[in-house]
Amino acid sequence: MDWLLRILLVIHLLSWAFVVGAWLSRLRAPVPIAKGVSHAAATALLTGLLMVGVREMDDLEVNNAKIAVKLVVAIVVTVLAFVAQRRNDKAPVGMAHAIGGLATVNVLIAVLWT
Repeated sequence: MDWLLRILLVIHLLSWAFVVGAWLSRLRAPVPIAKGVSHAAATALLTGLLMVGVREMDDLEVNNAKIAVKLVVAIVVTVLAFVAQRRNDKAPVGMAHAIGGLATVNVLIAVLWT
């Protein structure tokens, strides 16, 4: 199952990288979020849940508090991304900043919380 966990981790990290990269690429011009951000956020959410499931099946250690915080942040990012995509050009710029900022916070939690 180690190979499955590694593949899920790669997909998870690439999904968050897409969300953060799309946000950073549009910082100068106040435009709506890039197409695909909502799907990348949903993919990151799904792969994160799958990684926790695989770790639990292998009886590996899981920090449940960290996972809970990351899950809440990921759900908020995903919901905001789908709402912003649905609103199209009428989505506030602050919503795009919230999506990118919270995605960055999620990555920081993953790396810095030990």
